[in-house]
Amino acid sequence: MIDFLLNGQPRHCAASPDTSVLEMLRENLGQTGTKEGCASGDCGACTVAIGETDADGRLHYRSANACITPAHQLNGRHLVTVEGLADGDDLHPAQAAMVACHGSQCGFCTPGIVMSLFTLHEAQRGGDLAPLTPQRLEAALGGNLCRCTGYRPIRDAALTMTEHPERRPQWLDAAAPRPAAPSSDAPFAQPETLAELVELRRRHPEARLVAGATDLWLEVTQRLTRFERLIDVTRVAELNAIEETTLDDGRHGWWIGAAVTYARLEPLLEENVEPFAHLLHRLGSAQIRNRGTLGGNIANASPIGDTPPVLLALGSRLWLAGPEGERELPLDDFFLGYKQTALREGETIRAVFLPRPEAECHLKVWKLSKRREDDISAVLGAFAWQLEAGILRNVRLAFGGMAATPKRAAQAEAALEGQPPTAAAFRAARQALGDDFQPMSDVRGSDHYRQLSAANLLERLRLVIAKQDSDTSREVMLHAYAH
Repeated sequence: MIDFLLNGQPRHCAASPDTSVLEMLRENLGQTGTKEGCASGDCGACTVAIGETDADGRLHYRSANACITPAHQLNGRHLVTVEGLADGDDLHPAQAAMVACHGSQCGFCTPGIVMSLFTLHEAQRGGDLAPLTPQRLEAALGGNLCRCTGYRPIRDAALTMTEHPERRPQWLDAAAPRPAAPSSDAPFAQPETLAELVELRRRHPEARLVAGATDLWLEVTQRLTRFERLIDVTRVAELNAIEETTLDDGRHGWWIGAAVTYARLEPLLEENVEPFAHLLHRLGSAQIRNRGTLGGNIANASPIGDTPPVLLALGSRLWLAGPEGERELPLDDFFLGYKQTALREGETIRAVFLPRPEAECHLKVWKLSKRREDDISAVLGAFAWQLEAGILRNVRLAFGGMAATPKRAAQAEAALEGQPPTAAAFRAARQALGDDFQPMSDVRGSDHYRQLSAANLLERLRLVIAKQDSDTSREVMLHAYAH
């Protein structure tokens, strides 16, 4: 059973493990304001707000795609939909601004847009965000597509929400009910400790793990897969921790719990690993980043996952836990083949070690995709290096989309290691890519396109290094997301 608040009203619902929030709203609860567009988390028509209480007792509302959010994860949470925003006849500022700015035509995508504006307004109201900038607005609305209105009226509505009366239902600040802990034999289990998770995995080895569900739930919506048993890792305390540490080899950094979302991780990256934070701007939408996890992106073992190449370039490690105990493993040794990993039976990723780049270490991350944002990579390159007395040291070149797994370019690295960053050295590195990779062709790009793109990214890296080592202010590339 699922106990939660729907627009301030207590709900007690039964649902199968593979029921989505969208399905429960429309089919079980008769709440049809939330629409289904793509059923894959891309268009934002199904956007809702989910309220969770943090460690300090503050309630935060974050946008989510209802079509790929497991309904059982609402247990003990607030769910707010477009039907609940008005206080009687008084519209919420997000609604009033959309009306005043003529931000809707057919109205199909409008509920999702209003809910994204609602969470943006709540964040501004709570002081969580700096004054609204074009970049903040783009991040908030980047996951909402509109096919008929055009975005200018929607943007105008976002910028004028504060001009409308602050009318919001009082229940938005109410505490959510404390649900009874589900039985360990429940089809949708929600362990709260690592020990409980390990025991559940031992007892139910057939169960799938779920965190953000941003990829797993596509098996439900696109392939019509049915899950008989799921284990939700999002409430495991150890998997939600961020701990600063120093490893035995002297490297300083953080153990990032496998269930930590991108949204939670972003402030740490912005302060310490800015190129990685920059990549998050192009990793899905706000709705995806609010739910997707670093551990899930790694465990998924997709060759086009965005974060593994960056972590490979940084030299990350994994902290694994299972019935035989806990162990550490270099990320380089984790990916064995397409969707195959070094996880033993019953093991799970507990945390990911994110090294703090040393002052002399440089990092660049470039993603190529058909759309600028909210799209899957065709090729992603992550490059780390040091330049000592004009010589390249500790070169690590990692790519996504070039092999069956995220993979370092060992031959290209060897061609650059110990060499000055000359055109000749990089020419040899580009040639070595042919030994490192034999990419496949698919809808995102041909093998020739990928091989050429990877080589061009290395040439771009050479130009970046040359620019850093000179007094010129010439830009390597003019692009909205050049970095």
